Amino acid sequence: MTITISRLYNSYPDAQAAIDRLEAAGVSHGDISVLASNADEWYRGDQGNKATIIPDRDLDHRDDRKEAAATGAEVGAVGGGALGALTGLGLLAIPGVGPVVAAGWLVATLAGAAAGGVAGGAIGALTQAGVGKEEADIYAEGLRRGGTVVTARVENADAPRLQEMLDNTAVRIPDRADLYRKSGWTKFDPNAPNYSAEQVRKERALY
Repeated sequence: MTITISRLYNSYPDAQAAIDRLEAAGVSHGDISVLASNADEWYRGDQGNKATIIPDRDLDHRDDRKEAAATGAEVGAVGGGALGALTGLGLLAIPGVGPVVAAGWLVATLAGAAAGGVAGGAIGALTQAGVGKEEADIYAEGLRRGGTVVTARVENADAPRLQEMLDNTAVRIPDRADLYRKSGWTKFDPNAPNYSAEQVRKERALY
């Protein structure tokens, strides 16, 4: 039996390290999805910056555009038109969250939300991935504030071991919820303004 497990991380590098641990433990990259805030524009696409993450929607550590050119396929098959091109590059604008770099099997759900302008689409995608509604609020808010969500489909028997592995650098959701609520936050608001790069930097400095 396959189940999904998800964790929130303060930044993409923390999440990437978790993804590497999952793959080293035998989880296929095809069973892993990542949703990473791009509010601070860490992902800039093809601009010759060696520190920039390449477009890698399928998480195979190869540039999707080069793979598409080699096979004659089109990058961005998830959506249509301009949205499809953006999805192929791993970039989506999610209502209530802002710019997100998305990769893996969860992209289709998010692309549909973005195409339809669905407010709170991140909540729907997360709950479809098996995250409880209350926790999905925290995940979505964390994503809005610069975080990264990693979701993996794993065998039920392997879940406890893999969850423990992911917990090493993951956000403790109850603790983060308490911090948010102390600042007056109650739940994810799909109409809240997007975080700026400066706000993201200040948010991460808190942790």
